[in-house]
Amino acid sequence: MKRRAWLQASLGLGCLVNLPSFSASRLSWQTCTFNGLGTTLSIRAAHQDAERLTAALQAAREVMAHIEDQMSLFRSASAINQLNRKGALIGPDPSLVRLLRMSRDISEKSHGAFDVTVQPLWALYAEMQKKGRLPTTDEIASARQRIGWQHMQINAKRITLTKPGMGVTLNGIAQGYASDLVRKQLQGFGIAHALINTGEWSSLGQADHERDWTLGIADAHHAGNLFARLRMKDWCVATSADDQCKFSEDRKHHHILDPATGYSPRDISSVTIAAQSCTLADALTKVLFVAGYERALRLASTWHVEALIVHKNGEWKASPAISRQLIL
Repeated sequence: MKRRAWLQASLGLGCLVNLPSFSASRLSWQTCTFNGLGTTLSIRAAHQDAERLTAALQAAREVMAHIEDQMSLFRSASAINQLNRKGALIGPDPSLVRLLRMSRDISEKSHGAFDVTVQPLWALYAEMQKKGRLPTTDEIASARQRIGWQHMQINAKRITLTKPGMGVTLNGIAQGYASDLVRKQLQGFGIAHALINTGEWSSLGQADHERDWTLGIADAHHAGNLFARLRMKDWCVATSADDQCKFSEDRKHHHILDPATGYSPRDISSVTIAAQSCTLADALTKVLFVAGYERALRLASTWHVEALIVHKNGEWKASPAISRQLIL
């Protein structure tokens, strides 16, 4: 199963609690569902002018298509795959340059807890999973020699990976970035009410002028169950969990990898971030995972985001603002 499809199926975030077909204020509602970034994406939005709404949704789909062409590992001809094959990309698209620079800034501020050059390590785990085993310590050490955000040179004319065998994955941030771009595009068309699913989630306004957009957050310990519901309040929301893509049945080894060790963080089961930027929320789910259960909320505060942290033993804690919007 493709990673993002697996994430969507297992996560349950985006289990839509309220989907009104038409609001009392004569808004026209439309839902656009399509494939992208390895999963099924959707946008539900409203506007008084149905033709303008249709144009807005088409423009949003074009944004998503562009993001896929640039950043998707699921498209062999994408710019990011070209970069990984050749080690350099001449004349990169401005959107790719912008996101890689943002990624580099988050890497620097997080002291490398978030690192888009972790792809060789992720690829190692995926390869060994096909062989029915986990990587050895020597294999992990070798892969770690080929990662490091400091060894990625970025400017408007050229992106270069300066170590042989390096590779970039934007799976930990591109979905959030896409959500931000789609949200901005819809606002440019005058859309005031929308729910955007690009693998991560962002919202505008309300579902029907009376109710908030509300998402179900899956219980990572019990498949098919909801841990809670979250009123979005114009937030962007991203979640990472240890059941989304696992390399061992005990979930000690999964798709979130600490670049400093080569192994998955051991004590957190899931992290949900609510923020004004979906790009930041997406990336910070990994940063807080790496930080560990005891430090995660304090770290969220330094980044000025809200967080819900679930321990592998079932305990949980949340920052005050997100606690007020949880429906348990």
